[in-house]
Amino acid sequence: MNKYWFYKVGLVVVFLCFALLGEAKVKLPALVSDGMVLQRGEPVNIWGTADPDETVSITFQRKKYKTVADAQGNWKVSLPALKAGGPYTMIINDIELKDILVGDVWVCSGQSNMELPVSRVTDRFRDEISADNDYPMVRYIKTPLLYNFHAPQTDIPGIFWKAMTSENVMSFSALVYFFAKDYFQKTKVPVGIINSSVGGSPVEAWISEEGLKPFPYYLNEKRIYESDDLVESMKKEESKKSRAWNVALYQGDKGMHETIPWYAAGYDDSDWTPTDLFASGWATNGLNTINGSHWFRKDFQVSGRQAGEKATLRLGCIVDADSVYVNGTFVGTVSYQYPPRIYTIPAGLLKAGKNTITIRLFSYGGFPHFVKEKPYKILFGKGQPEKGESEISLEGNWKYRLGAPMPAAPGQTAFHYKPVGLYNAMIAPLLNYTVSGVIWYQGESNVSRRNEYKDLLTAMIADWRQHWNRPDMPFYVIELADFLSPEDKGGRAAWAEFRKVQAEVANTNKNVTLIKNGDLGEWNDIHPLDKKTLGQRVSQAVFQQRVK
Repeated sequence: MNKYWFYKVGLVVVFLCFALLGEAKVKLPALVSDGMVLQRGEPVNIWGTADPDETVSITFQRKKYKTVADAQGNWKVSLPALKAGGPYTMIINDIELKDILVGDVWVCSGQSNMELPVSRVTDRFRDEISADNDYPMVRYIKTPLLYNFHAPQTDIPGIFWKAMTSENVMSFSALVYFFAKDYFQKTKVPVGIINSSVGGSPVEAWISEEGLKPFPYYLNEKRIYESDDLVESMKKEESKKSRAWNVALYQGDKGMHETIPWYAAGYDDSDWTPTDLFASGWATNGLNTINGSHWFRKDFQVSGRQAGEKATLRLGCIVDADSVYVNGTFVGTVSYQYPPRIYTIPAGLLKAGKNTITIRLFSYGGFPHFVKEKPYKILFGKGQPEKGESEISLEGNWKYRLGAPMPAAPGQTAFHYKPVGLYNAMIAPLLNYTVSGVIWYQGESNVSRRNEYKDLLTAMIADWRQHWNRPDMPFYVIELADFLSPEDKGGRAAWAEFRKVQAEVANTNKNVTLIKNGDLGEWNDIHPLDKKTLGQRVSQAVFQQRVK
């Protein structure tokens, strides 16, 4: 047999394999996927990667579009302006995308008040959220926390579009929920939301390196963290220090090591110091605050009718962190100060007569306290005492004992707050996607540097407009809500000055709208709950601008 016969057969097999498999598959960014919303009324980009020189064919609304991937394998097709509607299907070579809508798409960005989920406002809007949360024509993407100091990125892997339904809604941004619902009701047009926000983030983290050229301080700060080795070594060192601090805290906390731990149901706390929950004396040594662990216990009475029921424990907000026990059983923990403490007491844990709750409070390096004018109670039923369901107040007298006094906890570098990082990883990958505009809720982290915020926010707006290639792209800037105790006159004045700076940005930049929000604040909560009124205000402003 000819020695080349095997070689020829091999070539035929390889050829048949390629014929069966087809051409190298097109790859799409995560944004271009099932369930997406395309912007109406403007040319829309569809893009991705393929083999160099590969032909890419798109079929949408019975029309075909073609392009060829460039030498790097990148390709992009611009579809003509589309009318609102859907759902539609799109075919890109061998990929079928389903359930596509055409409507209005918004980038929602900023810090934690933009992130705050629907689940955090259910106390205030429980009935509405339960009865009115099914809006399948509203689609939502939340980008994960990512940062990069090297270069703008092209994709955000792992994200996907979700419809606003009862199965998904609790994780949606509360502000977005109320905005999108109201806007859809006004227009009957599908709504797409890309929520790219990070709690605590300063504005300079959202600006490109090019956009920060007028601010050399921030560019120099960014350069420090361009070394991956430096960042990794800092993370390891800080993690070691943090672990050592927590080990020392545990080892030095008598409440965890006595024969009967202090959280036990049968522990004798008769020699503990009586204190009011909102007293401040326990938190200091007379001059300076005491960090470490602080223990609190309180007895309360449960009726025969309440005994055995499942209940909800509300402990307001606690600075900084806590672990909580009921009758010696652990019921929950929160690791930082801002979230409301809402813990479930399982059925069967409460008994008729005397019961005990124990709080182990952790202070890392500030002023430990329980936030006033928040709910401290046990709720039965659905947790709606206003509808006649029973509750037990936990305010008043408690007993206190210091667990482990500690030096301040070692700090952790928030690398994702450094300049440029969030822009490169969480904004740059969005730039090909056609959007209506931007809703921006940020500033709490820049109040202490309010003197430079006008220039920074103006630079960010210009930067995003340039990179989206839309010089007049609308921006809706949400005014900071009122915050801080009436006694904190200096702090409140700083926030008031910041709101004036936000107004100046809106007044001095074209197509920038300030959304009033100062009146919706809560002095004791940096995350005010009334996102409904705010969402409706944003919706009304957007609607009015579109119908002009």
